Amino acid sequence: MPAHKRLQKGYASFNPQQVYPLKEALDIVKSWPQVKFDETIEIALNLNIDPKKPDQNARGALSLPHGTGKDIRVAVFARPPKDQEAKEAGADKVGNEDLAQEIEKGNIDFQRCIATPDMMGVVGRLGKVLGPRGLMPNPKLGTVTFDIAQAVRAAKGGKIEYRSDKGGVVHAGLGKKSFSNQHLYDNVFYFVSEIVKNKPSGLKSYIKKITLSSTMGPSLLLDFKDLLQVVAKE
Repeated sequence: MPAHKRLQKGYASFNPQQVYPLKEALDIVKSWPQVKFDETIEIALNLNIDPKKPDQNARGALSLPHGTGKDIRVAVFARPPKDQEAKEAGADKVGNEDLAQEIEKGNIDFQRCIATPDMMGVVGRLGKVLGPRGLMPNPKLGTVTFDIAQAVRAAKGGKIEYRSDKGGVVHAGLGKKSFSNQHLYDNVFYFVSEIVKNKPSGLKSYIKKITLSSTMGPSLLLDFKDLLQVVAKE
């Protein structure tokens, strides 16, 4: 089915001006025409923050209850014996100076980067390369640690990092269209609840709107007030 017809059919299945409870929204998204790959279910939270203020940036990392469904490639900066721990935990690339040189040449074929604290002197000079891609190891996100095995397993198992953009919007992929509705519901609910729990102090109104979509589909509005009521009862 041509892309424009697929979008037309998607838009015809809901009212773009209406907000939908999460369960109904997932039913609608799952009903859209299939494409040739397993689409990611994506969420966008428009937050009532000033991104220019460091204390209002939404940033963190979490492990979704049912993972993301993606095959995440992980690179690890470590020296012996930690490098062996990383390999045994499933890291795809492991090294120190040699890995840094490879990255400096533009060979970046991974989605997560982890480092032991003693390697940050080497990793630090890669800031201009890794930073803009959101790959720079950060102790606050659990990606600068001596517990390399646990960090690698978490990254491979569906741990995601999120950060608000310049417009105050947080984007994330929370599973695949092939996931069951219940697994998608659990992932979305968990993600939203964690964002809410980390609301900057002093803000009364935090979320402006939340939209849900698939990779190739339109976006529909979620009834986040309904979601927040459920979060409040947890």
